[in-house]
Amino acid sequence: MSAQRCIELLIVGILLSAGKVGAAAADDGRTDCYVGTYRFAAGPDVDIGRSSEDKLRWRRQDGTSGELTHTGDGSWSSTLGWTGKLDGIRAIFPSCGSDGIRFDGKQGTRVAFDVTETRFAVEDAELAGRLVMPKGTARVPIVVLIHGSEHDSARDYYSLQREFPAAGIGAFVYDKRGTGGSSGDYTQDYLTLANDAVAAMRAAKRLAGRRAGRVGYQGGSQGGWVAPLAARIERVDFVLVGFGLAVSPLQEDRSAIALDVTRHGYGADVMVKAMQVADASAAILMSNFQAGYDKLEAVRSRYGTEPWFKVIHGDVTWVLLEKSPDELRVAGPKLFAGIPLHYDPMPVLRNLTVPQLWILGEDDVDAPSAETTRRLRTLNATGHPIAAAVFPHAEHGIYEYETTADGQRLSTRQPNGYFHLMRDFILGRALEPQYGTATLTRVASPK
Repeated sequence: MSAQRCIELLIVGILLSAGKVGAAAADDGRTDCYVGTYRFAAGPDVDIGRSSEDKLRWRRQDGTSGELTHTGDGSWSSTLGWTGKLDGIRAIFPSCGSDGIRFDGKQGTRVAFDVTETRFAVEDAELAGRLVMPKGTARVPIVVLIHGSEHDSARDYYSLQREFPAAGIGAFVYDKRGTGGSSGDYTQDYLTLANDAVAAMRAAKRLAGRRAGRVGYQGGSQGGWVAPLAARIERVDFVLVGFGLAVSPLQEDRSAIALDVTRHGYGADVMVKAMQVADASAAILMSNFQAGYDKLEAVRSRYGTEPWFKVIHGDVTWVLLEKSPDELRVAGPKLFAGIPLHYDPMPVLRNLTVPQLWILGEDDVDAPSAETTRRLRTLNATGHPIAAAVFPHAEHGIYEYETTADGQRLSTRQPNGYFHLMRDFILGRALEPQYGTATLTRVASPK
């Protein structure tokens, strides 16, 4: 699902809920029965997780994925990635409670994990968490999964909570405050979220006890601002960031608008005009969605009929262009609650000595990666322990995509090598020469 569609659904939910932010995912009983990672006598593991409503999503560690829809004959039919196109794969589950699956003609069995549900206190809330460990007594690395800006329950939807344990890595997943089973007010204040992450890390280590080896964070998107900050508050063994940014949230939107202009072939004259749109958008954001709409409307009146205007999307600006001021005054403060628009992550990154791996998509239009890649490579060149991998033809979420006739992107899969790169880094292995098509900037070896 695209970042734009996620935000659209969140806005509708906020407006309909009359002020309630986030809710526990619907529990229809049927899909929950089948959630798990399944192993086969031959061939790779397949993870089955919740998708939306009464659908499931399968994933393999090579990045292939599909959505499963229940059919009238008792089986589940798959569509490719997020495209909605049938891919010929079918799944059959025995009765609820069974650990078997028949997937793409092969018989598999659900992998057993050691699972501990917990609740842990933070300053003004109680968060719901879950530790998922490989079976056994051996020490293993543990990764604390830090969420992005979503309002959904991470415990319900994060497949990495099973995919990592299937690869010999413990995972601690928790619902961010104000979502799922966690209390407290939803916020996007990075310091608050970083302190919550530190509390989650402590809970994970306490529950794992003697089995805890290396412990660190994995954060996607907004988690790319939160994870390094949490590691700066209290040291961990590693930080893994996926499709995050080393620029401010305001710069993210501005960079996305600039990319809209250049990737559609417009030049410097249009860029000057587009930056006026960015300035008007920023004024609304800095007012917490309460003012500035007249400035945006003036820009729209001046340029709205010019061809370039219809390609302006940005990361947040498209919301401001599509929704009415009345809608935005209600939904905006809840959707972007507490976000520090001018937050500069560079001081934290310059002073962080924890080994880091950043994984970025070269074609990310929601969070353009070019400036972040440049900054990370500069830090790497000056001796900071930061490795960076950039996957070509990959967008936000590290998803490869196909483009429709009308220019819409449809996600097809994650790149081959993406999961294995994360796995090797968390396990503390020396990184391989190549992971799929990624361009990898390595940490220099000590002389």
